[in-house]
Amino acid sequence: MRALVISGGGSKGAFAGGVAQYLIEEMNRDYQIYIGTSTGSLLVSHLALKEIDRIKHVYTSVTNSDIFSVCPFVVKQKYGSQNIAINHFNVLLNMLRGSKTFGESYHLKDLIKRTLTPEDFKILKQSTKDIVVTVSNISLNHVEYKSIKDFNYDEFCEWIWISSNYTPFMTLVKKDGCEYADGGLGNMVPIEEAINRGAKEVDAIILQTETTLYNRMPSKNPFSLMTNMFTFMLDRIESQNIKIGKHVANHNNAIINFYYAPTVLTTNSLIFNKQKMTEWWQSGYNFAKFKNKEVSALED
Repeated sequence: MRALVISGGGSKGAFAGGVAQYLIEEMNRDYQIYIGTSTGSLLVSHLALKEIDRIKHVYTSVTNSDIFSVCPFVVKQKYGSQNIAINHFNVLLNMLRGSKTFGESYHLKDLIKRTLTPEDFKILKQSTKDIVVTVSNISLNHVEYKSIKDFNYDEFCEWIWISSNYTPFMTLVKKDGCEYADGGLGNMVPIEEAINRGAKEVDAIILQTETTLYNRMPSKNPFSLMTNMFTFMLDRIESQNIKIGKHVANHNNAIINFYYAPTVLTTNSLIFNKQKMTEWWQSGYNFAKFKNKEVSALED
Protein backbone atom coordinates (compact mmCIF):
# COMPACT_ATOMS: atom_id res chain seq x y z
CA MET A 1 0.00 0.00 0.00
CA ARG A 2 1.40 3.40 -1.01
CA ALA A 3 0.80 6.72 0.75
CA LEU A 4 1.42 10.36 -0.12
CA VAL A 5 2.22 12.61 2.84
CA ILE A 6 2.45 16.40 2.44
CA SER A 7 3.76 18.58 5.25
CA GLY A 8 2.54 21.97 6.35
CA GLY A 9 4.10 25.11 4.90
CA GLY A 10 1.53 27.76 3.94
CA SER A 11 2.20 29.32 0.55
CA LYS A 12 5.04 26.82 0.00
CA GLY A 13 2.33 24.26 -0.71
CA ALA A 14 2.69 25.32 -4.35
CA PHE A 15 6.06 23.52 -4.43
CA ALA A 16 4.42 20.36 -3.02
CA GLY A 17 1.75 20.58 -5.70
CA GLY A 18 4.41 20.57 -8.41
CA VAL A 19 6.20 17.56 -6.90
CA ALA A 20 2.92 15.64 -6.53
CA GLN A 21 1.91 16.48 -10.10
CA TYR A 22 5.07 14.86 -11.46
CA LEU A 23 4.73 11.80 -9.23
CA ILE A 24 1.10 11.22 -10.21
CA GLU A 25 1.13 12.18 -13.89
CA GLU A 26 4.63 11.15 -15.00
CA MET A 27 5.59 8.43 -12.52
CA ASN A 28 2.03 7.02 -12.46
CA ARG A 29 2.10 6.69 -8.69
CA ASP A 30 -1.18 5.24 -7.45
CA TYR A 31 -1.71 6.15 -3.81
CA GLN A 32 -4.25 4.46 -1.56
CA ILE A 33 -3.65 6.88 1.33
CA TYR A 34 -3.34 10.66 1.14
CA ILE A 35 -2.45 12.49 4.36
CA GLY A 36 -1.90 16.23 4.66
CA THR A 37 -1.15 18.78 7.33
CA SER A 38 -2.13 22.43 6.95
CA THR A 39 -1.42 23.38 3.31
CA GLY A 40 -1.03 19.65 2.62
CA SER A 41 -4.65 19.18 3.67
CA LEU A 42 -5.72 21.67 1.00
CA LEU A 43 -3.95 19.62 -1.67
CA VAL A 44 -4.70 15.98 -0.91
CA SER A 45 -8.38 15.80 -1.98
CA HIS A 46 -7.66 17.29 -5.41
CA LEU A 47 -4.61 15.09 -5.89
CA ALA A 48 -6.68 11.99 -5.08
CA LEU A 49 -9.23 13.13 -7.68
CA LYS A 50 -6.37 13.79 -10.14
CA GLU A 51 -7.86 17.28 -10.54
CA ILE A 52 -4.36 18.72 -10.60
CA ASP A 53 -5.01 21.58 -13.03
CA ARG A 54 -7.80 22.85 -10.79
CA ILE A 55 -5.75 22.98 -7.60
CA LYS A 56 -2.77 24.34 -9.55
CA HIS A 57 -4.94 27.24 -10.70
CA VAL A 58 -5.90 27.93 -7.07
CA TYR A 59 -2.32 27.84 -5.81
CA THR A 60 -0.99 30.01 -8.64
CA SER A 61 -3.70 32.68 -8.43
CA VAL A 62 -4.51 32.93 -4.72
CA THR A 63 -3.83 36.15 -2.79
CA ASN A 64 -3.99 37.08 0.89
CA SER A 65 -7.51 38.44 0.40
CA ASP A 66 -8.64 34.98 -0.75
CA ILE A 67 -7.40 33.55 2.57
CA PHE A 68 -8.08 36.22 5.20
CA SER A 69 -11.46 37.73 6.00
CA VAL A 70 -9.55 39.86 8.55
CA CYS A 71 -5.88 40.12 7.64
CA PRO A 72 -3.78 40.85 10.76
CA PHE A 73 -0.73 42.15 8.93
CA VAL A 74 0.42 44.29 6.04
CA VAL A 75 3.13 43.25 3.59
CA LYS A 76 5.98 45.71 3.09
CA GLN A 77 8.62 45.59 0.38
CA LYS A 78 12.08 46.51 1.62
CA TYR A 79 15.53 45.90 0.16
CA GLY A 80 14.08 43.50 -2.39
CA SER A 81 12.32 41.27 0.15
CA GLN A 82 8.84 41.17 1.63
CA ASN A 83 8.27 41.64 5.35
CA ILE A 84 5.16 41.79 7.46
CA ALA A 85 4.05 44.37 9.99
CA ILE A 86 1.01 44.40 12.23
CA ASN A 87 -2.21 45.86 10.85
CA HIS A 88 -3.17 47.70 14.02
CA PHE A 89 -6.67 48.63 12.84
CA ASN A 90 -7.69 45.07 11.85
CA VAL A 91 -6.18 43.47 14.94
CA LEU A 92 -7.82 45.97 17.29
CA LEU A 93 -11.15 45.60 15.52
CA ASN A 94 -10.95 41.82 15.79
CA MET A 95 -10.18 42.05 19.51
CA LEU A 96 -13.14 44.37 20.06
CA ARG A 97 -15.35 41.80 18.36
CA GLY A 98 -14.28 39.30 21.01
CA SER A 99 -12.05 37.21 18.77
CA LYS A 100 -9.26 35.16 20.34
CA THR A 101 -6.98 35.57 17.32
CA PHE A 102 -5.34 38.50 15.51
CA GLY A 103 -6.96 37.63 12.18
CA GLU A 104 -9.72 35.51 10.65
CA SER A 105 -9.64 33.11 7.70
CA TYR A 106 -13.29 32.61 6.72
CA HIS A 107 -12.43 33.45 3.12
CA LEU A 108 -10.27 30.32 3.06
CA LYS A 109 -13.24 28.23 4.21
CA ASP A 110 -15.31 29.65 1.34
CA LEU A 111 -12.47 28.95 -1.11
CA ILE A 112 -12.29 25.31 0.00
CA LYS A 113 -15.99 24.83 -0.66
CA ARG A 114 -15.77 26.54 -4.05
CA THR A 115 -12.93 24.30 -5.22
CA LEU A 116 -13.98 20.99 -3.65
CA THR A 117 -17.59 20.39 -4.73
CA PRO A 118 -20.16 18.00 -3.24
CA GLU A 119 -19.80 15.92 -6.43
CA ASP A 120 -16.03 15.67 -5.86
CA PHE A 121 -16.64 14.63 -2.27
CA LYS A 122 -19.09 11.92 -3.37
CA ILE A 123 -16.52 10.47 -5.80
CA LEU A 124 -13.84 10.37 -3.10
CA LYS A 125 -16.21 8.95 -0.51
CA GLN A 126 -17.17 6.08 -2.81
CA SER A 127 -13.58 5.32 -3.79
CA THR A 128 -11.19 3.01 -1.95
CA LYS A 129 -8.76 5.89 -1.28
CA ASP A 130 -8.40 7.23 2.24
CA ILE A 131 -8.09 11.03 2.46
CA VAL A 132 -6.90 12.19 5.88
CA VAL A 133 -6.24 15.65 7.34
CA THR A 134 -4.35 16.48 10.53
CA VAL A 135 -5.76 18.80 13.21
CA SER A 136 -4.54 19.90 16.63
CA ASN A 137 -6.99 19.61 19.52
CA ILE A 138 -5.79 22.40 21.81
CA SER A 139 -8.29 21.59 24.56
CA LEU A 140 -7.39 17.90 24.90
CA ASN A 141 -3.72 18.47 24.03
CA HIS A 142 -3.41 15.90 21.27
CA VAL A 143 -3.34 15.47 17.49
CA GLU A 144 -6.33 14.05 15.62
CA TYR A 145 -6.57 12.59 12.11
CA LYS A 146 -9.84 13.13 10.26
CA SER A 147 -10.67 10.69 7.46
CA ILE A 148 -13.10 11.50 4.66
CA LYS A 149 -14.78 8.16 5.39
CA ASP A 150 -16.13 9.42 8.72
CA PHE A 151 -17.77 12.72 7.74
CA ASN A 152 -20.24 14.37 5.41
CA TYR A 153 -19.29 17.09 2.92
CA ASP A 154 -19.72 20.13 5.16
CA GLU A 155 -17.94 18.49 8.09
CA PHE A 156 -14.95 17.37 6.06
CA CYS A 157 -14.55 20.77 4.39
CA GLU A 158 -14.50 22.29 7.86
CA TRP A 159 -11.79 19.87 9.02
CA ILE A 160 -9.67 20.79 5.99
CA TRP A 161 -10.11 24.44 6.93
CA ILE A 162 -9.28 23.80 10.60
CA SER A 163 -6.14 21.87 9.60
CA SER A 164 -4.95 24.97 7.72
CA ASN A 165 -5.71 27.59 10.39
CA TYR A 166 -2.34 28.92 11.53
CA THR A 167 -3.37 30.43 14.87
CA PRO A 168 -3.10 33.04 16.30
CA PHE A 169 -3.00 34.69 12.86
CA MET A 170 -5.99 32.73 11.58
CA THR A 171 -9.27 31.52 13.05
CA LEU A 172 -9.38 29.36 16.18
CA VAL A 173 -12.35 27.01 15.75
CA LYS A 174 -14.48 25.63 18.57
CA LYS A 175 -16.03 22.30 17.60
CA ASP A 176 -17.57 19.54 19.70
CA GLY A 177 -16.70 21.52 22.83
CA CYS A 178 -12.97 21.71 21.96
CA GLU A 179 -10.71 24.34 20.44
CA TYR A 180 -8.96 23.25 17.24
CA ALA A 181 -6.07 24.75 15.29
CA ASP A 182 -3.52 24.05 12.56
CA GLY A 183 -2.47 20.40 12.41
CA GLY A 184 1.16 21.48 12.15
CA LEU A 185 1.16 22.54 15.79
CA GLY A 186 1.09 18.83 16.64
CA ASN A 187 2.35 16.97 13.58
CA MET A 188 3.90 18.71 10.59
CA VAL A 189 4.78 15.50 8.72
CA PRO A 190 2.36 12.65 9.58
CA ILE A 191 4.49 9.78 8.21
CA GLU A 192 3.83 7.71 11.32
CA GLU A 193 0.07 7.94 10.78
CA ALA A 194 0.42 6.81 7.15
CA ILE A 195 2.35 3.71 8.26
CA ASN A 196 -0.10 3.04 11.08
CA ARG A 197 -2.85 3.01 8.42
CA GLY A 198 -1.04 0.29 6.51
CA ALA A 199 1.31 2.08 4.11
CA LYS A 200 4.41 0.11 3.11
CA GLU A 201 5.83 2.85 0.88
CA VAL A 202 5.48 6.55 1.65
CA ASP A 203 6.28 9.50 -0.58
CA ALA A 204 6.80 12.39 1.85
CA ILE A 205 6.95 15.95 0.52
CA ILE A 206 8.68 18.20 3.06
CA LEU A 207 8.38 21.95 2.55
CA GLN A 208 11.69 22.69 4.24
CA THR A 209 15.28 22.10 3.24
CA GLU A 210 16.91 18.96 4.62
CA THR A 211 19.48 21.06 6.50
CA THR A 212 19.31 24.64 7.79
CA LEU A 213 20.64 26.93 5.07
CA TYR A 214 20.12 30.40 6.53
CA ASN A 215 20.06 32.54 9.65
CA ARG A 216 16.94 34.57 10.34
CA MET A 217 17.00 38.32 10.07
CA PRO A 218 16.53 40.19 13.38
CA SER A 219 12.88 40.70 14.34
CA LYS A 220 11.60 44.14 13.35
CA ASN A 221 8.55 44.26 15.65
CA PRO A 222 6.56 42.07 18.05
CA PHE A 223 4.61 40.62 15.13
CA SER A 224 7.67 39.49 13.19
CA LEU A 225 9.15 38.14 16.45
CA MET A 226 6.05 36.02 16.94
CA THR A 227 6.18 34.64 13.40
CA ASN A 228 9.88 33.85 13.83
CA MET A 229 9.19 32.06 17.11
CA PHE A 230 6.36 30.01 15.63
CA THR A 231 8.48 29.09 12.61
CA PHE A 232 11.29 27.98 14.92
CA MET A 233 8.93 25.78 16.94
CA LEU A 234 7.34 24.26 13.84
CA ASP A 235 10.79 23.49 12.42
CA ARG A 236 11.62 21.60 15.63
CA ILE A 237 8.28 19.74 15.51
CA GLU A 238 8.89 18.80 11.88
CA SER A 239 12.36 17.47 12.65
CA GLN A 240 11.00 15.26 15.43
CA ASN A 241 8.13 14.02 13.24
CA ILE A 242 10.60 12.93 10.56
CA LYS A 243 12.78 11.09 13.10
CA ILE A 244 9.73 9.30 14.50
CA GLY A 245 8.55 8.47 10.97
CA LYS A 246 11.92 6.90 10.11
CA HIS A 247 11.87 4.88 13.34
CA VAL A 248 8.32 3.58 12.73
CA ALA A 249 9.17 2.77 9.10
CA ASN A 250 12.19 0.78 10.20
CA HIS A 251 10.11 -1.30 12.60
CA ASN A 252 7.37 -1.92 10.03
CA ASN A 253 9.59 -2.64 7.03
CA ALA A 254 8.23 0.42 5.24
CA ILE A 255 10.06 2.60 2.72
CA ILE A 256 10.06 6.41 2.84
CA ASN A 257 10.94 8.48 -0.22
CA PHE A 258 11.69 12.03 0.92
CA TYR A 259 11.20 15.08 -1.29
CA TYR A 260 12.71 18.03 0.59
CA ALA A 261 12.64 21.54 -0.85
CA PRO A 262 16.14 21.93 -2.36
CA THR A 263 16.33 25.65 -1.54
CA VAL A 264 14.73 28.07 0.91
CA LEU A 265 11.51 29.10 -0.81
CA THR A 266 10.48 31.83 1.63
CA THR A 267 11.03 32.85 5.23
CA ASN A 268 7.37 33.85 5.64
CA SER A 269 4.81 31.37 4.34
CA LEU A 270 1.88 33.61 5.34
CA ILE A 271 2.56 35.81 2.31
CA PHE A 272 0.68 34.53 -0.75
CA ASN A 273 2.39 35.93 -3.84
CA LYS A 274 0.93 34.69 -7.16
CA GLN A 275 4.14 35.09 -9.14
CA LYS A 276 6.30 33.34 -6.54
CA MET A 277 3.82 30.49 -6.09
CA THR A 278 3.64 29.91 -9.84
CA GLU A 279 7.44 29.65 -9.87
CA TRP A 280 7.42 27.30 -6.87
CA TRP A 281 4.89 24.96 -8.51
CA GLN A 282 7.10 24.65 -11.59
CA SER A 283 10.27 24.27 -9.51
CA GLY A 284 8.58 21.45 -7.53
CA TYR A 285 7.71 19.67 -10.78
CA ASN A 286 11.24 20.12 -12.11
CA PHE A 287 12.80 18.97 -8.84
CA ALA A 288 10.75 15.75 -8.75
CA LYS A 289 11.69 15.10 -12.38
CA PHE A 290 15.39 15.63 -11.67
CA LYS A 291 15.33 13.55 -8.47
CA ASN A 292 13.64 10.58 -10.11
CA LYS A 293 15.90 10.67 -13.17
CA GLU A 294 18.89 10.71 -10.82
CA VAL A 295 17.55 7.66 -8.97
CA SER A 296 16.86 5.87 -12.27
CA ALA A 297 20.43 6.53 -13.40
CA LEU A 298 21.80 5.06 -10.16
CA GLU A 299 19.63 1.96 -10.56
CA ASP A 300 20.91 1.47 -14.11
